Amino acid sequence: MATLQKIRNRGKILIATVGLALFAFIAEEFVRSLSYTQTESRQRVGKICGEKINVQEFNARVEEYTDVVKFTQGLNTLSDDQLSMIRDQVWQSLVNEKLMQRECDKLGISVTDAEIQDIINSGRNPMLAQTPFRTQQGTFDVNALKQFLNQYNEVMSNAEISSEIKEQYVQMNNYWKFVEKSIRQQTLNQKYQTLLNSLMVSNPVAAQTSFEGRSNEADIYMAALPFSSVKDDDIKVEDSEIKAKYEEMKELFRTDQETRDIKYIDINVTASDADKANLMKEMEGYAQALAEGADPAKTVREAASQVTYSPLPISAKTLPHDIAEQLDSMSVGTQVGPFVHDHDNTINIVRLIDKVSLPDSIEIRQIAAPGNDMAAIEKTADSIMNALAAGANFDTIAKKYDQPATKTWITSNQYEGQAMDENNRKFLSTISTAAVGSNNKIVLDGQGVIITQITDRRNIVTKYDVAVIKRAMDFSKDTYNKAFNDFSSFLAGNAKAEDIEANAAQAGYTVQTRNSVSNTEHNIANVRSTREAMRWLFNEDTKVGDVSPLYECGENDHLLVIMLTGVHKKGYLAWDDEQIRTYLTGEVTKDKKAALLMEKMQGVKSVADVAKMDGAVTDTVKHITFTGNAFISKVGSSEPALSGSVSKAKKGDFKSGIKGKAAIYAYQVLDQKKLDLKFDQKQEEQTLQQSMARNLGNYFSELYQKADITDNRYIFY
Repeated sequence: MATLQKIRNRGKILIATVGLALFAFIAEEFVRSLSYTQTESRQRVGKICGEKINVQEFNARVEEYTDVVKFTQGLNTLSDDQLSMIRDQVWQSLVNEKLMQRECDKLGISVTDAEIQDIINSGRNPMLAQTPFRTQQGTFDVNALKQFLNQYNEVMSNAEISSEIKEQYVQMNNYWKFVEKSIRQQTLNQKYQTLLNSLMVSNPVAAQTSFEGRSNEADIYMAALPFSSVKDDDIKVEDSEIKAKYEEMKELFRTDQETRDIKYIDINVTASDADKANLMKEMEGYAQALAEGADPAKTVREAASQVTYSPLPISAKTLPHDIAEQLDSMSVGTQVGPFVHDHDNTINIVRLIDKVSLPDSIEIRQIAAPGNDMAAIEKTADSIMNALAAGANFDTIAKKYDQPATKTWITSNQYEGQAMDENNRKFLSTISTAAVGSNNKIVLDGQGVIITQITDRRNIVTKYDVAVIKRAMDFSKDTYNKAFNDFSSFLAGNAKAEDIEANAAQAGYTVQTRNSVSNTEHNIANVRSTREAMRWLFNEDTKVGDVSPLYECGENDHLLVIMLTGVHKKGYLAWDDEQIRTYLTGEVTKDKKAALLMEKMQGVKSVADVAKMDGAVTDTVKHITFTGNAFISKVGSSEPALSGSVSKAKKGDFKSGIKGKAAIYAYQVLDQKKLDLKFDQKQEEQTLQQSMARNLGNYFSELYQKADITDNRYIFY
């Protein structure tokens, strides 16, 4: 009983303890959940139709398409600009796919595996003709595809096949899966488009009206009172009128993404006079070394030239344009430079070592000599060469060693300007100088022996053995540090945006303006590597009037500071936005001028009456039809309203007070005639239906506007 009483006496303490423990548990779970939510949010590259797009998912698609581009274009690496373009294409493709899938799911539209197989078997889809599975005529070969797919699993499971060959098969298989997926999406889009087109139906009445609008034409004598005849200063525009015009034209000001206005200072750090003098002295040393017979490859490499030395003679088109121009006036063994080229801000040296005539295109076929080691391979290669010398057929020998020996064209574009090892140099040098019909044994160090037969040579061009040293006139570290310190000091003394604007010019800096920056742009102010600045600009904590940190960007040669001056949220731009207000003011001004001129024209009885008015212009306009907007050269404007009015009038009729886009018109119909055209109702209806279908092509923008799309790629790239 005593124990029970103690528990009762301490009940409130126990309850409080349990309560605190329970709260701690709940709080811990809340913090864990919040942490996960924040982590997931940070990994979100965007949102499409309410579906969150994780950065890993997006990166996987980018990598997939990057591999496709590399495979189809024969590239090993891509530039930053190419990767940015690929990300844009992948994002747009992802948006298209999600929007279309949502609409098709609502309508029950799908693409079955059987349909895809029928498309592949027919071979008519244009994407199929872009694959490697083609006949000699260039058409898609479904049997070649089936053969590859059957071989794929065998190759991947065969331990004796090299990893290089397996990698090629993987690339080809991934490319095919991409093509198949693209065809499926394309087919789904086509089904949706076909459904929309089928809803557009013409009729005999519309066909007849359309034909008459095209075949009935009139000539008029007109007088116009241009809006420009009224001075802008004579028109007063009130805010209430601007707001009313805004409501009337509101859909023109819809934006699907948030944009921001900025002012900024961008400093492009360049070489000082001292920097240029030091570089010139260094280049003079390299020029002397080349002139004294130094190894050109070694000298060009040590000079850190932008143009690498080629171990093979190259065509002029491979070289920068300014260097190629120098070669035209140089003889073998001569040298020019150092000289400055202002257009690319470089100092250059050119030494022409040799000049030869070589084919730009070479057709070859090959046999790789088999063998377990190099000695056996060389023995087999010698046997093949002896057999060919004795008149044996190249194809027969190739088949003996289970090799296709197909003829292949090798062009200068495939290797000039590319890095190459000694084996590649030896191979290309041999086939470039060998005669048509010759058989050549090429020993590749550590890789085997190739027997190559030259079957054709075309387009003999001049090629150059040339050493080029091209160096950018870069700034020194001291020059950069001075620019950085000076700009930092200026910003420290002018912390506010208004101070920066007021004092920039005196300090030698220029404040520039850039409106409507979107987060889908790859850089700010056309300066590369401004991702951090973009993140600051679109951060929700950045407010109008804020000044950014000082960013070092570009190719480490730019200093940038940004001031946020305006924010335009997704949706409708505000009526009092500076650009919108200016546009609307112009439209209201035009309406007021039109009202004044319309009143001025009231009561006129003839074109002659209008012609007497101040600012009036007159002209005879011929061949006016309803479907063709009349262009009035005297006011410099196309006028649909005038075409519509004339099409309803009769010969001899006088009309006035026609409000156009640039003037108020009065006219008299001088003549009417019907063009000698034959009415074909079926053709006319078909034309109308096609026109309506073209107008439906804007359906995607409608889907986009109604979708919940957020693009946060700027955070990651």
